[in-house]
Amino acid sequence: MLIIGLMSGTSADGIDAALCEITGAPPGLKARIIAAATAPFPGDLQDRILRAGLPEQSRVDDLCRLNAELGEQFAAAALHVIEAAELAPADVDLIGSHGQTVWHDVRPDGTVTATLQIAEGSVIAERTGITTVSNFRPRDVAAGGQGAPLTAYADWLLLRHPDHWRAVQNIGGMGNVTFLPPLSDSESDPLAFDTGPGNALMDTAVTLITDGVQHYDRGGAMAAAGRVDTDWLAALLKHPYYRRQPPKTTGRELFGAEMGAALLAEGRARGLHDADIVATLTALTAASIADAYARFAPAPVAEVIVGGGGRQNPVLMQMLRERLGGLPVLTHEDIGLDSDNKEALVFALLAHETWHARPGSHPALTGASHPVVLGQITPGANYAALLRRTWCGGT
Repeated sequence: MLIIGLMSGTSADGIDAALCEITGAPPGLKARIIAAATAPFPGDLQDRILRAGLPEQSRVDDLCRLNAELGEQFAAAALHVIEAAELAPADVDLIGSHGQTVWHDVRPDGTVTATLQIAEGSVIAERTGITTVSNFRPRDVAAGGQGAPLTAYADWLLLRHPDHWRAVQNIGGMGNVTFLPPLSDSESDPLAFDTGPGNALMDTAVTLITDGVQHYDRGGAMAAAGRVDTDWLAALLKHPYYRRQPPKTTGRELFGAEMGAALLAEGRARGLHDADIVATLTALTAASIADAYARFAPAPVAEVIVGGGGRQNPVLMQMLRERLGGLPVLTHEDIGLDSDNKEALVFALLAHETWHARPGSHPALTGASHPVVLGQITPGANYAALLRRTWCGGT
């Protein structure tokens, strides 16, 4: 099947679209990216999305309009990647849209009772004519799971090593890890959870320091110019989230703009230069990841595969290597995957599994009581023909 995956992460800086070919069924599922494109959000849309995730600033009328507007943006991103592949919408079978997370409701005890992703699937299906699977996370939450990290299930399907344990670490706005047993181990379960902040705290600090001229630390230049305050770092690592047992998830409701601004103020109150603050927040991401491995890895890890925007920060990557004691730290590109578009590929893969009535999550990864089929299907113009071809033997 040809399926488009659409993803906008916690950084809310745009939409990643990947047109993928997916064949087979677990454990023989195969996926490849045919074409990919990134569509930055126009105008002040990023600021509006980030405000929508702040309870003190969010309004229900703005949220309603934003849901429809993001549906238009996601549809346009899908049509753009189809054009880039020199295909027509009628050539595509499905769209899998993650949407944009505006709130992930984690209770003080770590349980999740609700999660909200917006970007109206009906708009996507209407504008493209392509049957759309969206709103993936709530079904897992309804089954007692965290609703995240969903990328871990794709890792389970695609990235297990024949002989040794792997840690697949994403560093986006948040950090999340999947510990994968080797294919030779038929007894062990995988384990996945959010390790804590990824780029979000660093991004907030850099945005405020530069008055919005920069939204992230390009090439780690600011962190490289600073020095890590080890005493402050040790205090930051005492946050209770890091000690909470998996499965667990987090997001900008905890490690987001509010905390980032508070930590910038705290660092300045300590007399630190701005570069020292960014260096310390960069070290916090690396240290919290390494701490999570030491606390919770179910078995010794032989290698780490890093994806997400954080892999492009050489200072962060070097800090991570040092914290992991020389453990091999690779990128997705080193094993033949496009890291920039992996998460979009994940939602194409999950849409494929939903269409075939197969689970899109593993209880060991999310904490759900049982495997569940994820998402909501919105029929497009191709719906009846797709049903006949894939479910009715073409009749």
